[in-house]
Amino acid sequence: MKIWNQTSISDFYEGRHFELHEFFGAHRVGGSNGGSTVFRVWAPGVQQVSVVGDFNGWDTQSNPMTRLDGSDVWRVSVPKVKIGQCYKYRLQTNDGTWIEKSDPFAIQGEVAPNTASMVQSRSYRWSDRKWMNTRQQVNPWQQAMSIYEVHLGSWGKQATGDEPLYRAIAKPLAKYVRDLGFTHVELMPIMEHPYYPSWGYQVTGYFAATARYGGVNDLKYLVDTLHKAGIGVIFDWVPAHFPTDAHGLYKFNGESIFEHPDPRRGWHPDWTTAIFDFGKPEVRSFLFSSAMYWIEHFHADGLRVDAVASMLYLDYSRKDGEWLPNAEGGRENWDAVSLFRDLNTHVGQNHPNVMMIAEDSTAWPGVSRSADSGGLGFGFKWDLGWMNDTLRYFSKDPVYRKHHHNDLTFRAVYAHSENFVLPLSHDEVVHGKGSLLNKMPGDQWQKFANLRLLLASMYGQPGKKLLFMGSELASEQEWNCDVPLPWHLLESHLNQGVQSLVRVLNNLYQSQSGLYEWDHNSEGYHWIDGSDDQQSVISYARRGGQEEDWVLIVGNYIPTPRGGYRIGVPTEGSWQVLLNTDASEFGGSAAGTTTTVQSESVECHGRSHSIVLDLPPLGMIFLGLEAQ
Repeated sequence: MKIWNQTSISDFYEGRHFELHEFFGAHRVGGSNGGSTVFRVWAPGVQQVSVVGDFNGWDTQSNPMTRLDGSDVWRVSVPKVKIGQCYKYRLQTNDGTWIEKSDPFAIQGEVAPNTASMVQSRSYRWSDRKWMNTRQQVNPWQQAMSIYEVHLGSWGKQATGDEPLYRAIAKPLAKYVRDLGFTHVELMPIMEHPYYPSWGYQVTGYFAATARYGGVNDLKYLVDTLHKAGIGVIFDWVPAHFPTDAHGLYKFNGESIFEHPDPRRGWHPDWTTAIFDFGKPEVRSFLFSSAMYWIEHFHADGLRVDAVASMLYLDYSRKDGEWLPNAEGGRENWDAVSLFRDLNTHVGQNHPNVMMIAEDSTAWPGVSRSADSGGLGFGFKWDLGWMNDTLRYFSKDPVYRKHHHNDLTFRAVYAHSENFVLPLSHDEVVHGKGSLLNKMPGDQWQKFANLRLLLASMYGQPGKKLLFMGSELASEQEWNCDVPLPWHLLESHLNQGVQSLVRVLNNLYQSQSGLYEWDHNSEGYHWIDGSDDQQSVISYARRGGQEEDWVLIVGNYIPTPRGGYRIGVPTEGSWQVLLNTDASEFGGSAAGTTTTVQSESVECHGRSHSIVLDLPPLGMIFLGLEAQ
């Protein structure tokens, strides 16, 4: 446990403390059950504070806390508190009212709907040193990164036995993800949340792993297991807002100390949640520390930051008169901008290989540019524009797609303006939006062919990849957090084919440096022909740092085969088909070119050499240059 001194107090009150979790909360001192436990809580503007719990019969008088000099921090040391015992803080507000709150810095709580905090051990013997050492040597911006997004509760519903879910699914999840070739798992929020159908996006415990699936060390075991299997772990983190449950952060001392006191800034009308006061120094220190806790104590390889747009704009989802402008009269939330810049700079300086990923749907400039250069400092940004344009295009009947060709080609205008992640996330398969398969037009064959084409289109584009769990099963149903994934669908050749395609796409992606090494370099993407709207065909080339790294990608977005289709190539030689999405192993019709094609000295698309391909219906072909 770190020492709380005048420097710590100053850092906390000046909004530049990144390790509050090492001081606040319940910290055990001495033996496992024979020592004492020190409790500390920030509670300004109150008359009294007591810690109550299993160890004192929940008696307000047994363990009153004292205020530390020069601060609003309250402390007490309680002997012989046992691991697993529950506690809360009782605070007497200025008007004499007693209220009861969970510990904002608790590392575990009771299983919902119970709300007490729990004293828990912070020690764990990690065995992922090899992964952590290797991570220090890897530049994630120049690596292949394909992310499997997971909601632990529903992925693990098939688990049996008495083990906590974190442990029960650790090895099966690692085995499955490794088999499919994903490089990372992204865990939808596993911080404590009272309402299960929020999927974790309404957090009450910013330092607590949800007890629904086990304890603190059980989650660490899950991360450890994934790391030992060579799989990175990204945590979903939600600093934008929090729920108003009585035991949580909302009106913690009877008034607004975590949320902004003005509802025009402190209340979210869409989610009926409270919004943090991002300019308040103590709140900044709280959020900084939460992020660093998951990075340092849980060996997170990245944080995906939820709802960034709602933090950047003061008028987000508000009508005129419902929002409070900034000092210049504008809509930018400069407090949130400052928070992102300071946090991302700190992470970059202390953990340069940990990825900070923004979920941002706006055109805010420089989200993934350094704070020094005027950006927000994130490492990556979700490309929600690509997702919206692409899914809108795929929803069209192929006969009309020639009129919407720009939905597929527009991305090339901005593809290198940020470091992008291409997301086909949980948000696209819920709330009546339909599954990926059911977004597709046509009969069963066309639906499956379109889905395969969609997935291949994502892997062909510059940017890291993200796919929500179950999408590889090609379900006809939306995702429902209360039911298991439909594994039985793999009994069908068509569904099994989509899963096989995902596996092959991941392997191809990681084996061809041209598909990832220059993701963020405009020299890594070359149009061959993006203007053939009449035939709904798109062709382009990708490359990496080596001249021979070229990968050609040609997609036919209508169900009519295209025989004898000529495209220009960046260099002469033999071009080998690396993947054809219409192959029978993927449930396709086995149409289109499948063998090596020799270039000819025939000018096409402004290039001196070209090749002739047979394009499959609703299919995509990847070709690589054979070694000489």
